[in-house]
Amino acid sequence: MKFNTKTIHGGQSPDKAYGAVMPPIYQTTTYAQTTPGGHQGYEYSRSHNPTRHALEKSFASIENGQFGLAFGSGLAAIDAVLKLLKPGDEVVSTNDLYGGTYRLFTQIFEKFQIKFHFVGMDNAHNIESVINANTKLIWVETPTNPMLNIIDIKRVSHIAKQHHILLAVDNTFATPYLQRPLDLGADIVMHSATKYLGGHSDVVMGALVVNDKTLADQLYFIQNASGAICGPHDSFLVLRGIKTLHIRMQRHCENGRAVALFLSTHPKIETVYWPGLESHPNYAIAKAQMDDFGGMLSFTTKDNNYQEAIKMVENLKTFTLAESLGGVESLAGHPASMTHASIPKEAREKIGVVDSLIRLSVGIEDAEDLIEDLKQALSKGFVQ
Repeated sequence: MKFNTKTIHGGQSPDKAYGAVMPPIYQTTTYAQTTPGGHQGYEYSRSHNPTRHALEKSFASIENGQFGLAFGSGLAAIDAVLKLLKPGDEVVSTNDLYGGTYRLFTQIFEKFQIKFHFVGMDNAHNIESVINANTKLIWVETPTNPMLNIIDIKRVSHIAKQHHILLAVDNTFATPYLQRPLDLGADIVMHSATKYLGGHSDVVMGALVVNDKTLADQLYFIQNASGAICGPHDSFLVLRGIKTLHIRMQRHCENGRAVALFLSTHPKIETVYWPGLESHPNYAIAKAQMDDFGGMLSFTTKDNNYQEAIKMVENLKTFTLAESLGGVESLAGHPASMTHASIPKEAREKIGVVDSLIRLSVGIEDAEDLIEDLKQALSKGFVQ
């Protein structure tokens, strides 16, 4: 089954009760039993729910995986992965990381004696230099948030397998429409399904997909024992969103290209970070690893002025100034004061998150309207 068909039919079948084409919202906490332990596969909705189960099968299908898990948020999904570890274990992660993931690693799990190494993963030697006998997990984000760096998943997978280390990949920016980390050697794929998988800015959710049954069983245990599951209505919404993922992503990519090309020639723009530009330092890896280049991009202005960057995003009209990404509507954000504010300023700037950096989630509107909006905001957003 090809990808576009999988988004609609992957792992799905009509409801057994009445033949409903879309899985119903099973808004129930508990299920009748004929005798203690005698049930139809469902006992209590923290453990299993038919609507969530349908979604989890869809997650697995579109990522070419065997087992899918749905959580209450992307961070809840990451939290479950970290709970595979024990005190004294070490994690190698990219130094260009979503601020919420960085906060979870450093402010929650470091308290439990788990050590984190943040390195530039575009150079594989940086990873190998910090691996030791205690290293149990490599955490990859690609494309990274917000610098849009591309990490070679196959290369990192080779390193992980050499050292018997789990490799987890945050595939939120790319989605399985653009790249499938399990096929490239990853053990775990994570999504903030809040973003492109849901696609309509109306639900918060996380996802994990794996192929190994032992690993899946460990994660299912953590999911049930920790209880950070999503509800049936949210499951229904994301399952509905996945059915249009392929056509939305096609337009996100088209619009992302148009906006990136416009910004790259604008006289007030210093640098555009979008992996589809041949000037991008990781362009060759992106071209080999991804089917297209996505709708996420960042850019810096030539003056590198905090107040002027704030003014520019405030002047946008079609782009909405807001947290998050991946919805049908275009969003703009200022990472230094929004998504990455939890990362210390010195650490932010070391990886390129400077005061003038602006991140765009390019939606599926008409590209001409988005470009006109950027034009007018750039014309107003600077001292003349």
